[in-house]
Amino acid sequence: MTAPNSALTALAAAVLQPGFVGTTPPPWVCRWLDEGLGSVVLFARNIVDGAQVAQLTAALRSVRPDVLVAVDEEAGDVTRFESARGSSRPGNLALGVVDDPALTEAVAHDLGTELAAAGVTLNYAPDADVNADPGNPVIGVRAFGADPALVARHTAAWVRGLQAGGVAACAKHFPGHGDTRVDSHHDLPTIHADRARLERTELLPFRAAVAAGVQAVMTGHLLVPALDPALPATLSRRILGTLLRDELGFEGVVVTDAIEMQAVTRRYGFAGAAVRALAAGADAICVGGEHADEETARHLRDAVVAAVVAGELPEERLAEAAKRVGHLAAWSATARARRRPPAVHPGPATAPADRAPVGLTAARRAVRVTGAPDGLPLAGAAHVVEFEPPRNIAIGPETPWGIGVALAELLPGTRTVRFTEAEVPFDPTAGAAGRPVVLVVRDLHRHRWMGAAVGRALAARPDAVVVELGVPALVVGGVHLATHGATRVSARAAAELLTGTA
Repeated sequence: MTAPNSALTALAAAVLQPGFVGTTPPPWVCRWLDEGLGSVVLFARNIVDGAQVAQLTAALRSVRPDVLVAVDEEAGDVTRFESARGSSRPGNLALGVVDDPALTEAVAHDLGTELAAAGVTLNYAPDADVNADPGNPVIGVRAFGADPALVARHTAAWVRGLQAGGVAACAKHFPGHGDTRVDSHHDLPTIHADRARLERTELLPFRAAVAAGVQAVMTGHLLVPALDPALPATLSRRILGTLLRDELGFEGVVVTDAIEMQAVTRRYGFAGAAVRALAAGADAICVGGEHADEETARHLRDAVVAAVVAGELPEERLAEAAKRVGHLAAWSATARARRRPPAVHPGPATAPADRAPVGLTAARRAVRVTGAPDGLPLAGAAHVVEFEPPRNIAIGPETPWGIGVALAELLPGTRTVRFTEAEVPFDPTAGAAGRPVVLVVRDLHRHRWMGAAVGRALAARPDAVVVELGVPALVVGGVHLATHGATRVSARAAAELLTGTA
């Protein structure tokens, strides 16, 4: 027997995590909070700075004190809190290269403290994927690396640090998005590994996250035939129930990756994917990156109610999901009250003369130089050529990147030109006579046009320095710097090395 529709409507609202437009809560969100909505998610469009977010979250909690406020803030290249300037912390690949779990924990704790002070309670991070395929178009520098054991220990450290700062962590994208060349925003990726390979590679970091006490796990829209030959992970009872709950022992909230992504909506539809995810064992439906309006939220809520009434979704399963969301809200309130002070991280950063924020310290430690040291420091104001590849949706179009600005601060008179595939001239170094040349690339190994352009540039200027801000799978040039990420602090660390001011 089902509960009255008003009660079902409240339960259905409790498991949604919608986004919205604006830097203050719109009236429909406040109304929905009063009627049972359990969570919201913030994107770059909602964020000006920490003070503004604190006001926004306070307004939400004036309506519903226990509302979960989520954000997709990985630090690194995927940043929502610092989308206007670029992140003040390096991303996962940089931390993995340093391979100091205490430093990773300190960076995550620093982020958790900032988010908690702004009223955020759930962060869709860390990325626990093993970047097994360097050609992966959507993970790359978002992963700690390609070594499963390394990814596992840093995933656990990140979870501990963030949650000690007062914010629930969310390991993603279960059961692992690293071994694919398809972006699930656009289509359904298939992971072809057998079960033994999955155990050795993809699942190892998620086991570490569960052991570290992670409060949430985000599903990946991935087809993994070794686990379920028919259904994507987000919609699979075998993967969310038998594997994640029973075998890995996870008891927290399972949240979907954005339910509007083509990997699931192309076959199952918008509402159909949401209902199937809940039936499979998901507890919260993330929506609103692309569809952030009341009509979308109502469509999903009403579809969930209709599925219960029709017997397609057991009411007990919906109630269980809502209960888990409530438990996470309670955990978050306690965690904010018990925040630990930041730990002192070991290594060079502990030297008394080092007053740099932990993010800059980590970025400095992550830079790697290959080639002749006599090519550095630069002899004067430089000519910087930045090759801009297409961006994936996860990173977003609004976040600045490059080293030209940071280098100009240390070498006044430095000038920067930027080219896309359609714009790049035959000789990208034209006009650089008498100046040192710096060629800035991002995942050079994935873009043939960029490789050809850099080849022409190096033929014209073999003394040029190449700076890689992505995955350094291809090292070229007499002097090559790899920052392992395109964040603001990564650019600063590279500029310091280029100018000899490190």
